[in-house]
Amino acid sequence: MRAVAFGDKAAIIDQNGQHTYRELCQRSTLLSQLIHRTLEHPGADLKEARISFLCPNDASYVVAQWASWMSGAIAVPLYKKHPAPELEYVIRDSESTLVIVEDRYREVVVPICSKLGVPVLLMPGPDASLEKPPANTSLPVSEWKDRGAMIVYTSGTTGRPKGVVSTHRNLQAMVTGLIDSWGWTKEDSILHVLPLHHVHGIVNKLLCPLWVGATCVMLPEFSAQKVWEHFLSRSSPHISLFMAVPTIYSKLIDYYEKHFTRPHVQDFVRATCQANIRLMVSGSSPLPVPVLEKWKEITGHTLLERYGMTEIGMALSNPLRGLRVPGSVGTPLPGVETRIVTESSRRDGVSFTVYAQGNDRGTKVTPGMENKEGELLIKGPSVFREYWKKPQETKDAFTPDGWFRTGDTAVYKDGTYWILGRTSVDIIKSGGYKISALEVERHLLAHSSIADVAVIGAPDMAWGQKVTAVVKLRQGEQLSLRELKEWAREFMAPYTIPAELILVEEIPRNQMGKINKKQLLEHFFPSPS
Repeated sequence: MRAVAFGDKAAIIDQNGQHTYRELCQRSTLLSQLIHRTLEHPGADLKEARISFLCPNDASYVVAQWASWMSGAIAVPLYKKHPAPELEYVIRDSESTLVIVEDRYREVVVPICSKLGVPVLLMPGPDASLEKPPANTSLPVSEWKDRGAMIVYTSGTTGRPKGVVSTHRNLQAMVTGLIDSWGWTKEDSILHVLPLHHVHGIVNKLLCPLWVGATCVMLPEFSAQKVWEHFLSRSSPHISLFMAVPTIYSKLIDYYEKHFTRPHVQDFVRATCQANIRLMVSGSSPLPVPVLEKWKEITGHTLLERYGMTEIGMALSNPLRGLRVPGSVGTPLPGVETRIVTESSRRDGVSFTVYAQGNDRGTKVTPGMENKEGELLIKGPSVFREYWKKPQETKDAFTPDGWFRTGDTAVYKDGTYWILGRTSVDIIKSGGYKISALEVERHLLAHSSIADVAVIGAPDMAWGQKVTAVVKLRQGEQLSLRELKEWAREFMAPYTIPAELILVEEIPRNQMGKINKKQLLEHFFPSPS
């Protein structure tokens, strides 16, 4: 394991204290021994058996993950805020042979596992010791690269969640691509506030620092106050990287505006963030330009936007050094190949018209196809192996020549890639126009009365779909559809201006800040029964 080389350097700092790389290796080895004893499985290779685990956002998560890999198993992270039926679904669907649980979640997990007949292993405390030192704790990485390492379940916006199987090779490609592009070193220290059942929290914020010997400071959950305290702390380690979803940046801005009102305090915040923090990243959902601009005003940092998915890790990124274009997701990361295409049916199958194709060395546009919108396809070593137990869905996710279909509409223009939204729900077809819901949202978020917005295509007899804005207003504000239209005429093409306005107290988002627009559509425009 790479961690052995980092010895007594701090790997994790959490609510329980500091944990060195050496300590994490020892605890993981102990847990691996307990796994084999619980399963009555001699030897060191569980041959891709699935091990689910439910741990808080602290060092115990890393121990469970590493112990699963040491045992030759596939790690299946569970999420503490999922209701019992969702936990049961993942354990059952993954056919987990064992569930590791930290003590505080035992009452939730044990009844589920009793029902499913799956053994439960209680996570040993940090003071537990090895019965006897193992002869060899190194993983046969060269042999296991193409074996399953992790199953992460999708958010389920298009049906029941699917288990995305990534191999050790896939994870290595995801991690090393980000390390190269974002300049990770062992001197870095990242503040971790994201859930650990998505690639953003698992790969970008945990595996990357642990790969290079950096330090990961983990909060049990997001707290705007705690994040600001860490940003401004005079104690070591100073936070040098921060990554979050747009919703978190919005909440940090709200806290700043309420508590940091004095000019000299604001000057201190900006100076400290510029001096200590070298990189701040936003991802998992589109970043509203007003949030980007306000964050730059507060901290002096232009947020780096990137694009990724559970199935592929990160694929596109704005540059670490150089111009970051607001609203764009940059260019391909190392090892990633991209295509923007449209698909058409033929008698002998399907054909693809390629508008643009690229990699980290550049993108070529087909002559006459400039600024054409199409589906984004991805190929490379980070692309997942399969959807667990879903061969047809896996087959359908790829083109006949092996490109992964992201389901996102994109365009390459002005030397950078732009994501226009999910092809199914974020592209609104109204009166012959194809309208990007994300572009409409970006415009509307510039309105001084609008705090949050989701744009959906409501069914309409005359237009096919009509642009509908679901809006949360800022406290004390009022807004009518007539007022919104009058304001929008100065900034937006007439056919993109919302034809309907729905005011709500809150727009539901998941833990990664994503909106399930299919649910919104069904809620406000239910299908005839």
